[in-house]
Parts: sequence; structure tokens; C-alpha cells
Amino acid sequence: MSEDLSILSRTAYPPDLTLSYGEHADQVADIRYGSKGSELALIVLIHGGFWKPEYDRTHAEAMSCALAEAGWTTLTIEYRRISGEPDVTLDDVKTALAQLPAQVQRHNGQILLIGHSAGGHLALWAAVQSTSVSPSLSLQGVLALAPAADLQMAHALNLGDGAVQRFLGQDPVHRPDVNPMCLPAPSVAVTIVQGEDDEIVPPKLAVAYCEAFPKTRLLRLSDCGHFALIDPATTAWEMVLSELRSLSTSTF
Repeated sequence: MSEDLSILSRTAYPPDLTLSYGEHADQVADIRYGSKGSELALIVLIHGGFWKPEYDRTHAEAMSCALAEAGWTTLTIEYRRISGEPDVTLDDVKTALAQLPAQVQRHNGQILLIGHSAGGHLALWAAVQSTSVSPSLSLQGVLALAPAADLQMAHALNLGDGAVQRFLGQDPVHRPDVNPMCLPAPSVAVTIVQGEDDEIVPPKLAVAYCEAFPKTRLLRLSDCGHFALIDPATTAWEMVLSELRSLSTSTF
């Protein structure tokens, strides 16, 4: 199926507040307050784009707005994306998670981490690091949407025209610490939502991850591509909301 790319350029209303967690222009995060935010977990959203500098959090704005409209307070983080310097990206994700949630109002103190594509990779990676990020970080669950969950497989399939090699600056075999497949299982509930017709990050990556970590819930959606999962105008979006609600009440 052909991918609908309109979500990448769709406009949304501006954030209620933007926070900084460093001096670089990309070390920021946008807050959008939800009407039921004080009753619900804070959603920390990590955008995708194959870790490339040309893709920023702008394309996740419609998704962030829709989550806020559904009741959650959202924190959409930006992070530095420098080809060949993955630790810059990883450090930014860890720093944002360590510093920012405590500065956000209108949530119940729990955190749900959601990431799409490369952001799904970062969410799975961050979930394993969560205990070392901050003692006060109360991560309740992770929702990974079409995640690049297996960097070695993604590299072998040449996803994103060599995106993994560009991101790492080397073959992923030399950086197992960045590959969720080579790390311990996250200590929180993890759900992966995957479109069956996704040709950008094929379902086989999600399947491989779930085989390696069988406690992971995998929801496969028929007639669904890569970007439908972050597009509030699609039928897949209701399934994303449903899985978030389930994670909000999960006891791992």
C-alpha cells in the first residue's frame, strides 16, 4: 500500500509551554495540557524520523494535540540528531526524562512513554535505562509504534537507506548497548502496535522483538501502514488510544 505522508506536514495548535533541558536549540520539549491530565499519567512522546536531523518533533504535533484532547498531558521531547554520534541522542533522551517530568503540572505522577519508528527504538532503549535515569522517574509503561526494535535487522534490511549505519556511524554489531534486542527486558509493561502493511519498518522487527521478550504485547493491525499509527485521522488511531488506556491501568 502507498503511505499517506500528510501527517508529516500537518499543522497543529501551538504548545502550552516549551521547556529547555540544555543549551542547544534541540534540547527542548513541548507541553500540552489535557483536560483530565491530573487524573492520568504524563505521556512523554518521542518522535521518529530514522534519527535524521531533517525530521523533528513538528510531525508529531498533531499526535500530541490529539492525545491532549483525549485527556492526557503530553510532553513531546526534541533531541539532537547528529549522524554518527548516537550517544548525543541517547544522552538527550535520558536527560530529558530525568529533568523534565518533575517540571510538568497536571498529571498523576506516573509516566507513559510512547515512541514511533526511531522514536519507538529510543522508547524501548530508555525503558531499560529508566532505573538509572532518575530515582524519582515512575515509568508505568511503554507504547512503541512500529519501532525500529532490532537495529541489526534494520541494518541488514537497509531500512531508511542505511539509516542505522548513518545513526551509529558503524555496524550495529559494535554497539549492542544501543540495540534493544541486546539489552535486558524492560521492567515495565511494553506494548508494540504494528501495521501489517508497513514497508518502512516491516512487522518482522516487532515480531523478532516480541519473540526475544515474550512478555511484550504485540498488536498487529491489518490494512495499516507506518504513518497511520501517528495520524489521529485514521482508524488505527483509536487502537493507539485503547492501548494507552490499557497501559494506564496495567500492573506489570
